[in-house]
Amino acid sequence: MTTHQLIYLVFTLALIIALSFDLGLLSKKSKKVSIAKAIWQTAFWVTLAIAFFIFLLIEEGHKTGLEYLSAYLMEWSLSIDNIFVFILIFNAFKVKEHFYGRVLLVGILMAIILRIGFITIGVELVETFHWILYLFGAFLVYTGFKMFTEKEEKEFNPQQNKVYKFLQKFLPLSPTDGNGKYIIRVNKKPQYTILFVVVVMLSTVDIVFALDSIPAVMGISQDKLVIYTSNIFAVLGLRSLFFLLKGAVHKFKFLQQGISIVLIFIGIKMLGEYFISSILSKNIQVILSLIIIVLCIGGSIVYSIWHSKKTSIR
Repeated sequence: MTTHQLIYLVFTLALIIALSFDLGLLSKKSKKVSIAKAIWQTAFWVTLAIAFFIFLLIEEGHKTGLEYLSAYLMEWSLSIDNIFVFILIFNAFKVKEHFYGRVLLVGILMAIILRIGFITIGVELVETFHWILYLFGAFLVYTGFKMFTEKEEKEFNPQQNKVYKFLQKFLPLSPTDGNGKYIIRVNKKPQYTILFVVVVMLSTVDIVFALDSIPAVMGISQDKLVIYTSNIFAVLGLRSLFFLLKGAVHKFKFLQQGISIVLIFIGIKMLGEYFISSILSKNIQVILSLIIIVLCIGGSIVYSIWHSKKTSIR
């Protein structure tokens, strides 16, 4: 067994055990998740991701380990934007709070399957046509500048979303939650409940966010191991992060600017790959990327909290 095969095996086993533990001990079906439980669940997933980082350091060395940590932090910070949209979707379809947990779980598991397919296609394209990385770099620079200069995010109306309209057109939808079911039978004919609609929308909205995040991760590392594991760990922690931040996500007012600076930095790094590699070693590039990500994301969160407190005092 090669080192990479061993790492994939450990990663798969860790996920199976972690999901069983999370679902069996930390979660209960159709129960409201308290802030205390959300803190424990978030700590659980973050600790698991950090433990895997240490495992990578031992098995693969500092370069791969730090690439994974940088990619994970990038994905984790971008997931806060997902949470804001998730809240809008739940509110728009009036989902009862005690159904949040199970709907998020199914939606996130579907998102992971879609992401794996998306990543596989992206990695294959880059390996076959390396110049696509330059397109990704230009896209990240454009996206970063657009995010930084946008004063207010465009209002997202889930019920005007193309996915929802597609489902309305081709599926018999029920206006009820089916008492927790995704499909019910009315007059012996199947109807899809609002919980089914929300699950589909959560997973497809996540893919829209992946259009930014996956190219960004590929700007940090082209190692499949790093790209897959960092994405999956970040997305699996999204459910607990949702319950932790759903009442405070609006307080991270300047996080968008922090993320946009990181995207611009990674985009420029991808565009100038040839020249940067002739000046800086890969190890130094990885360390520099990690420092920029931590400073920009951490700084924007701290400044957002400080600014929120300062505004509330006035």
